[in-house]
Amino acid sequence: MTFRDRIRRSKIHGEAEGYLELGLPQHALTALGRLGEEADLDVHSLYLCGEALRSMDRHAEALRPLVQAALAAPQNVHVWFALGWCYKRTGRIDLAIDSLERALAAEPTEGLVHYNLACYWSLAGNKQRALEYLSRALHIDPDFRELIDDEPDFDPLRWDPDFLALRDGSETCS
Repeated sequence: MTFRDRIRRSKIHGEAEGYLELGLPQHALTALGRLGEEADLDVHSLYLCGEALRSMDRHAEALRPLVQAALAAPQNVHVWFALGWCYKRTGRIDLAIDSLERALAAEPTEGLVHYNLACYWSLAGNKQRALEYLSRALHIDPDFRELIDDEPDFDPLRWDPDFLALRDGSETCS
């Protein structure tokens, strides 16, 4: 790839990122389309494509570019996080959990990954794992406690005494 091609790609990435920030994902996809076929896209382009589709609630379609990006950049937490988001919304909580476990392997101190793993394990019906991850998330960032009451993913645990104790800060799981 020539220097000129790298500059062009960088400008298109910036354009697509700008459109995503403005809530214009279709425009982002149009910009990324100027880079060529999906098979020829670099990791960041694939990620941006997946993010655009994800923000349009086209979760099943977003999986293809996100999986390609994850395979090419397995240490990219953002890609794994986006994959988890899409898998959850396509009814594959098992793959959502796997994706976030991979994100956690790449960035073990990321509180948001711990928090979302707690959500996904709650949905999967595994109380112990859900409470372990929620405890870790709250240890990393106590502000996550403010999100718990409005989080529907915790509905399976909503009235569990151990969950309530953790939510209220009177008990922690290790």
